[in-house]
Amino acid sequence: MALRNIVERGDEILDKKAKEVKAIDDHICMILDDMLETMRANNGVGIAAPQVGIRRRMFIVEVDGVVYEMINPEILEQSGSQCEYEGCLSVPGLYGRVERPEYVKIAGLNRQGERVVYEADGFLATAFCHENDHLDGQLFIDKAVDIKTAEELYADDEDDAEE
Repeated sequence: MALRNIVERGDEILDKKAKEVKAIDDHICMILDDMLETMRANNGVGIAAPQVGIRRRMFIVEVDGVVYEMINPEILEQSGSQCEYEGCLSVPGLYGRVERPEYVKIAGLNRQGERVVYEADGFLATAFCHENDHLDGQLFIDKAVDIKTAEELYADDEDDAEE
């Protein structure tokens, strides 16, 4: 495994639709391993292949100690609504409120090429949608309202705690 450089906002790869993974081989598995290591080293919750400069439809999300690897994902169902602050490894230092579905059902392939289907709500649903957006060339910041720096966001949290 190796750490990869994270592509930041302004790089054109983040604006383009990622291409389907045609075959899952050792190279794809190595990229997934590198993505996980890179995500963890940067304290992320998720990472998509375009964020490490690879224009392929795959992402990783890790929530509550569970790692979800999705290759060629597709959102099958979504319902409800939630609007929470999000950040992104490719948009360092900025956070914004994004409206997302409260529930999603997503399908894709795992590294063995087997079809997997996950149902998620709350934070995990948000993470799946956020990473899936990367595969379509969309950043959270393009959908966000009430954009704040980390300092502003944490200052608001402190103000709320004092009340």
